Amino acid sequence: MALIVHKYGGTSMGSTERIRNVARRVAKWARAGRRMVVVPSAMSGETNRLLALAKELQPDLPDAASLREIDAIAATGEQVSVGLLALALHREGVPAVSYAGWQVPVQTDSAFGKARIGHIEGARVRADLDAGKVVIVTGFQGLDPQGNVTTLGRGGSDTSAVAVAAALGADECLIYTDVDGVYTTDPRIVPEARRLHTISFEEMLEMASLGSKVLQIRSVEFAGKYRVPTRVLSSFTPWDIPLDEEARSGTLITFEEDEKMEQAVVSGIAFNRDEAKITILGVPDKPGIAFQILGPVADANIDIDVIIQNVSRDGRTDFSFTVHRNDYARTMELLKGQVAPAIGATELLGDPKICKVSIVGIGMRSHVGVASRMFRTLSEEGINIQMISTSEIKTSVVIDEKYMELAVRALHKAFDLELDKAVGSV
Repeated sequence: MALIVHKYGGTSMGSTERIRNVARRVAKWARAGRRMVVVPSAMSGETNRLLALAKELQPDLPDAASLREIDAIAATGEQVSVGLLALALHREGVPAVSYAGWQVPVQTDSAFGKARIGHIEGARVRADLDAGKVVIVTGFQGLDPQGNVTTLGRGGSDTSAVAVAAALGADECLIYTDVDGVYTTDPRIVPEARRLHTISFEEMLEMASLGSKVLQIRSVEFAGKYRVPTRVLSSFTPWDIPLDEEARSGTLITFEEDEKMEQAVVSGIAFNRDEAKITILGVPDKPGIAFQILGPVADANIDIDVIIQNVSRDGRTDFSFTVHRNDYARTMELLKGQVAPAIGATELLGDPKICKVSIVGIGMRSHVGVASRMFRTLSEEGINIQMISTSEIKTSVVIDEKYMELAVRALHKAFDLELDKAVGSV
């Protein structure tokens, strides 16, 4: 009997009526003979409400003790969701039991607010599945070695669902969200964007890391590491559509490249407006200088993205890198107060109004001139490139934020990703 994991986002759980529809959908799968585990998010807006309450009482930058309490508060949203969904399934005549992450348990490290899953104990869940019950497990949370409740960060329910699927050896993990799959780019910016029937794990990993909000990057990493077949599909399709039709809908993340993937040079355009650029001018050009700059930033638990070091002149160079916009002020303060004076830099510049636009596609491996087409397209639109970053299957550029939508539309057209031209559109 196939084991299927369903994950439902906050919008899908946004009201009691929507929770009833989720229960009806899950019940349909259970009655069709599937063993079911469900991982729901908190109801839409609930986590933000809880965090806002915490912010009122702790407006300053929280210390470790405060972070522990904030996680304890934030985790309650999912606990409400699993209980409500269990009640709705009972109403449907389907045996169901709910668990918080600490009851399974989902074991994590102690990085409050961004904990990482280490291990999931599956015995309790398997026993309930064997007893014919639907098991509902909170997403977004776990338990650290000291017995503290932890949360996994924004989008953590995606990671929870894929991790549970991996731990239980599930046949497939279905991520139900408010979109019906992964698109070539955001349809709100490019109405001609098309839904991808399949996308490779590598492409999805790049898309997630580059700003696509469809899946949290750690969930994609889990799917790849444990080869969990994962599908993104909409929870707003009618719950009573035929099971086979629903099981084939959305976008499937695959681990093998098919012929259609080979034909498409670029599969999608990703973008991220939550970027900020920092430049340190007049840095001594000597061994270890990059570590002297970036080491303290990393020690402050700030993620660094694109990095560029210019050619040296008269023993000095300029060093630029990007960080998440939420970390911009903290990074500038750190560099201004500690790093820049210590290394003898001449000036510190910052720009919080930049964005990153990327082309992604496994076809880039076997096609030349892809990056040059990207650069030519942006040049023709009068868009200046500030920084460039590449990998085997993506090219990213940092540009002024005001040009982001223009760049996305132009690149989507330049690489023939429109509905009527794209290979294998669905």
